[in-house]
Amino acid sequence: MSLVVIGGHSRNVGKTSVVAGLISALPERSWLAIKITQHGHSVCSVSGEECGCAVDEHTWSIDEEHDRSGASDTSRFLVAGARRALWVRSKQGYLAEAMPDLRREISTAANVILESNTVMRFLRPDLYLPVLDLATADFKDSAREYLDLASALIVHQPVSGSTPAWEGVSLKPAASKPVFYIRPPQYVTPEIVAFVRSRLAQPAHAP
Repeated sequence: MSLVVIGGHSRNVGKTSVVAGLISALPERSWLAIKITQHGHSVCSVSGEECGCAVDEHTWSIDEEHDRSGASDTSRFLVAGARRALWVRSKQGYLAEAMPDLRREISTAANVILESNTVMRFLRPDLYLPVLDLATADFKDSAREYLDLASALIVHQPVSGSTPAWEGVSLKPAASKPVFYIRPPQYVTPEIVAFVRSRLAQPAHAP
């Protein structure tokens, strides 16, 4: 079993599109695709809505996607060809509580592709690919923390002469990593697919 984690330094930088693109490009992997979302403390992890439940109630939820309309991120994973798709939701700071059940799901899969940064705290994947957009100023602490573990960087092709919009962030921990540039709406290039396929052909290690 191979485990691929797709991260990103902010929202809306194309993480879901990269996951869907790799699923489509590598259908022989029979992917279990997983999206992890961490909510603020006022949002219920079961319903995804604002609620008043105490922090020791509804701290996490794992739901399987069955809709193939493409309306949600996990539905897009199924449309792309994933064998199964799961949405893991937890309150901030409570992802650890979901990990035993999530590990059981992972252990039953042929191959797993997972959208998250924070899961790197609990798993060591065969590939970790962060998506970076120099035009997006926000840079999550979770993305910064695991840059040194990146297998390669997927970077939005910058405009000539542009500098990163984020401040106080160094990419030196990933300076030696391969960099693949993308131009949306193409989020997965043949070079990225070849890199992933090559790396997954190597002996896998347990998460």
